[in-house]
Amino acid sequence: MSTFRNPVGPQPTNVYWRRRLVVGLGLLAVIVVILLIVFSPKGGSTPTGNKTDSSAPGDKSTSGSTAPPSDAAPCDNADLTVTAKTDKASYSAEESPVLSFTITNEGSAACMVTGGSDVQKWVIASGSEVYWDSTDCQAAPTPSVVAVAAGDSVSGGPLTWPRTRSDKDACDDAPVAVPAGDATYTLTVTVNGVESKPVKMRLL
Repeated sequence: MSTFRNPVGPQPTNVYWRRRLVVGLGLLAVIVVILLIVFSPKGGSTPTGNKTDSSAPGDKSTSGSTAPPSDAAPCDNADLTVTAKTDKASYSAEESPVLSFTITNEGSAACMVTGGSDVQKWVIASGSEVYWDSTDCQAAPTPSVVAVAAGDSVSGGPLTWPRTRSDKDACDDAPVAVPAGDATYTLTVTVNGVESKPVKMRLL
């Protein structure tokens, strides 16, 4: 009786083993081909509906792949818009406002924005009274010129206001806290002669 381990026949045993090996390899090849057909990816590419667009319209920056030329002409101030920002609308007694701004190139071509701290002026006021001016006791202002593509923006800051008054004649004196208790203040930022609209904040 012929078995898998002990084949019986007129040929030598090694002949039967070689035949079984060939048949086994053939079956294995057929199985591999079937598996490749069943599990191979259809089309070989990711469907376009699954692509993720990381860009955010209206939140552009000059760090994208279409960087403006560094030899662009200086921006015309008429083409620039400065927007002052606060991180919150109101602050508890333990919180200090964090301030920032953006400069947007509203022109039709890339240009060079002059926007370093040497040409920045941050003013916090309440009514007609100015409580804090960033230029009062400014130390070592830093110049900066940045190329900005048409329609793009660059950011400035952040800057933390410690809720104190500024006084250019008393920079070394102890700081004096501004009134709080649901007091309303406005932040205005001017960059190289371009002034933002005032943005409100409340100190509780």
